[in-house]
Amino acid sequence: MLIHLRQLADKVLIHQGVSRYIANTAWMFSEQILRLTAGLLVGVWVARYLGPEQFGLFSYAIAFAALFGGIAKLGLDRVVVRDLVHSPDQRDRYLGTAFWLKLGGALVMLAVVALVTRLAANDGTTNLYIFIIASGTIFQSFEVVDFYFQSRVLSKFVSICKLTQLAMSSLIKISLILSGADLFWFVMVSLVDQIVLALSFYFAYRYQKLGGFYRHFEWEKAKELLRDSWPMIISGLVLMIQARIDQVMLKEMIGSTELGYYSSALRLIEVFTFVPMILVTALFPAIVNARKASTAIYKDRLFNLYRLMMFLFLATAIPIYFFGNQVVIFLYKDAYAPAGQLFTLMAMRLLFTNYGVVRGAYLMTENLTRYSMITMMIGGLTNIVLNYLWIPAYHSIGAIGASIVSFAFTTFLVDVCYYRTRENFYMMIRSMFMLSGRKS
Repeated sequence: MLIHLRQLADKVLIHQGVSRYIANTAWMFSEQILRLTAGLLVGVWVARYLGPEQFGLFSYAIAFAALFGGIAKLGLDRVVVRDLVHSPDQRDRYLGTAFWLKLGGALVMLAVVALVTRLAANDGTTNLYIFIIASGTIFQSFEVVDFYFQSRVLSKFVSICKLTQLAMSSLIKISLILSGADLFWFVMVSLVDQIVLALSFYFAYRYQKLGGFYRHFEWEKAKELLRDSWPMIISGLVLMIQARIDQVMLKEMIGSTELGYYSSALRLIEVFTFVPMILVTALFPAIVNARKASTAIYKDRLFNLYRLMMFLFLATAIPIYFFGNQVVIFLYKDAYAPAGQLFTLMAMRLLFTNYGVVRGAYLMTENLTRYSMITMMIGGLTNIVLNYLWIPAYHSIGAIGASIVSFAFTTFLVDVCYYRTRENFYMMIRSMFMLSGRKS
C-alpha cells in the first residue's frame, strides 16, 4: 500500500518546476504537523480545563459565528489565486481590490451577526462571545497576502506567519489555564489569533518589497471578481451551514454538554483533514496550468489525485474506527467518554472531505461555480432537514448521520445528474476501486 501511495504521489507531481511544488508542500505539511501537535497538547488541555458544558458553549459561539463567515470571505479565495496565476502582472490591482472587498464583507457580516443574535434565544453573555469571535473576520482581509503566496508557490512565508500565530496563541492559552481564567478570556484569544495572523501577513508581504497593495482599488476589477465569485459566496455560506449547523442545532435542541462531547470528537476528526487540504492547495496552480496545457494530462492528474485521496481515507479511517474510543479516553479523560463512539462514527466523513477538496478544485478550474453553489444548497438543505428529524431521537449520532448523508449528496450523487460533471463522477467512483495499476 505504501508503495502504491508513493507511486500515486509521484504521478500527481510530475510537471515542470516539481521541486518548487515539493518544497511548497513540505512547508505546509510542517506547519500543519506543528499545528496538529499544538492542537493535541494545548487544544485538548483547554477542553479538559473547561469541561464538556463550557467547552460546548465555546464551540457553539464559534459555530454560530462561522455560519456567516462566507459573507466576509466573499468566495474570493480560489478566484483570486486563479487570476493571479493567469495574470501575475496585475498583482496589486487584484490584491488591493480583493482586500477592500473582504473588509467590506466583514463589516456586512458583523451587521448581520448583530441582527441575528438579537433574534436568537441566547443570553447576553453567549451573544457577546459570538460577536467577539465574529469580529476577527475584519482582520481576515489580510488573507489576500496568502492568495499571492499561493499563486507564486511560496507557502514558506504563509507557514511562518501561521506558526507565529500558533506559538502566541498556544502560550496565551497555557497561561490562561495556569492562572485559572474563565471562558471569556479563551473567547478573546480567538480574536487575538486573527489580529496576530493579519500582522504577520502584512510584514511578510512588506518583506518581499512589493509595495502596498491596499492602495489599489478598482471598481471594474471588483465587478469582475464578484461576477466570478458570487456563486462561491452563496456556496461558502451554505458550506458553513452544512459544516456547522449541526453544532448550533445540537446546543439548541439538546444542550451544551452534548455539544461538548460532539465538538471534542469533531475537532479530533478535523485534524485528519489537513493532508488533503494541503495537497490540493499546493497543487491547485499545477492543476490550472495542466488544464491549459493538455486535457489528457489534466484528467490523468485529477484521477491520480482522487486515488491518492482514497488511500488517505483508508489509512486514517480504519485505525480511527477500531481505536477511536481509546484515543478519546487517553486524550480527554473519562469526562469526555461519550465522545469516543462519536469519534469512531465520524471517520466516514473523511471520505467526503478528501474527495470534496479535489472536486472543489475541479469545479473551480472548469469555472462551474454556479453549479457548485447549487450542489452546496442541496447538501445544506438536506443537512438541516435531517438534523431536525434525527437530533431529537438520536442526539449526536443523528447529527453525524445527517452530515454524512448530506455530504454524500453534495460530493457524489448530484454530479451524476449533470452532463458536465458526469465524467468527473465516474472518475471519482473508478478511483475508489483502482488503487493500483493504470487507469483504463
